[in-house]
Amino acid sequence: MLRIWGRRTSSNVQSVMWTVAELGLAYERYDLGHRFGGLNTPEFLAMNPNGTIPVVRDDDGEPIWESAAIVRYLAGRYGGAPFWPADPAARAQVDKWAEWSKVNVAVNFSGPIFWRVVRTPASRRNQEAIEQAVATLDLYLDIAENQLARHPYLSGDAFTVADVQFGHLLYRYFDIDIERRARPNLLAYYEGLALRPAYREHVMIPYDELRAVD
Repeated sequence: MLRIWGRRTSSNVQSVMWTVAELGLAYERYDLGHRFGGLNTPEFLAMNPNGTIPVVRDDDGEPIWESAAIVRYLAGRYGGAPFWPADPAARAQVDKWAEWSKVNVAVNFSGPIFWRVVRTPASRRNQEAIEQAVATLDLYLDIAENQLARHPYLSGDAFTVADVQFGHLLYRYFDIDIERRARPNLLAYYEGLALRPAYREHVMIPYDELRAVD
C-alpha cells in the first residue's frame, strides 16, 4: 500500500497522483501543506528534511521525495513499456522529454507565471514581469508544439512518463488569465489528456484556495 503525503491542489502532488491512478495502485493520501500545515513537524522532517511535498512510502520502504523521482520509481516498479520502457535506449527517449518538461516548462511556468498571476494579489502584480515570463515559456511551448505536430504524445506514439511531467501543468496553463498563442497541436494534446479519467480526477482540480486576495 502506498502512503502519500501532500494536498490535492499541489501540482507536484498531482503529477504523482495521476501516475498512481494510471497504474491502478492502491493508496492512502494525507493532506499536508498550505492551509493544512504539518510540513515542519519532527515526524514529517524525519521523512523529508526539505519540508516539502509530496512524500511517498511504499509499504515499509524508505520515504521518497521529489515528485519526478517518485513518478520514475512508481513507473519503474509498477509500470512497463511503453509508459516506462525497460530498454535503456527506449527509456532515455522518454526520460529526456520528462526531464525537459520538469526543468524547462515547470520551472518557467509555476513560479514566474502561476505564482504571479494566481498567488499574488492583483494590486501587487507586475504585469511586465508576467508578460516577459510568458514570452520565455513560449520558447519551450513552441518546441512542444512542433513535437506534437509529428507525434500524438510528447515522446512519441504512446502515453508515457513524459506526458505526466508535461501534461499535469497544462490544466493550469490553459485555465489562468494570460495571453496564449494559438498552438493547435498543443491544444488538441491537452484536450486528449482531459478525456483521461485519471487526469480529470487528479489534475483538473480547482485551485481557488491558492488565489491571493487584496
